[in-house]
Amino acid sequence: MPSNVFQVRIRGDLACFTRPEFKTERVSYDLITPSAARGVLEAVLWKPAIFWSVRRIMLLAPVRYTQFKRNEVNSRVNTQAAGSASRGGASPGDYFAGDDRAQRNTMALRDVDYAVEAEIVLTPRAGPEDNLRKFEEMFERRLERGQFHMQPYLGCREFPAIVERYTGTPPPLAGETRPLGFMLHDIRFAPGRNEAVFFDARLRNGAVDVPEWRPA
Repeated sequence: MPSNVFQVRIRGDLACFTRPEFKTERVSYDLITPSAARGVLEAVLWKPAIFWSVRRIMLLAPVRYTQFKRNEVNSRVNTQAAGSASRGGASPGDYFAGDDRAQRNTMALRDVDYAVEAEIVLTPRAGPEDNLRKFEEMFERRLERGQFHMQPYLGCREFPAIVERYTGTPPPLAGETRPLGFMLHDIRFAPGRNEAVFFDARLRNGAVDVPEWRPA
């Protein structure tokens, strides 16, 4: 049984929800993706027993872009080696970011403002003592107090997000109706292979209806 539908406002100065088809430069989607919105909600409340199902994304401010260059590293951390080292295993060796740095163009969003409708779904990891109302109350308290277990961000960790209850003000941009093309919905994780799943996103009177998604 689904939970109550929460309406949450997510806003910030900068955001970048990178399109995966651009390999070298970062170019953002026009608005926040469902998986990025889920990540913001999980920053407020995450438990193994729950999954956030994003059902609707509302655009509260006009889409504005800004362009700049950023220094990034080319390599990713080997999480298995780092985890082994943290448990007393062999060290993965020294890493010097200056030797692995690249400068990339970023086409980001500025002055973003969204409202997200989402509900809590219990996962198979929920125990007999877990129930939806308990998690709803936990989320409501944390949202009201501005609490989170990790800093919510807008696509990139250096772009922090302000998260608060959405009261209907400002309203969605009623005049914004247009196709947005295929947008990343979420990642389906499977042993040995992760699959990106997309959906045909359409902005209708300032809102995008998101197809239902459940973890595998």
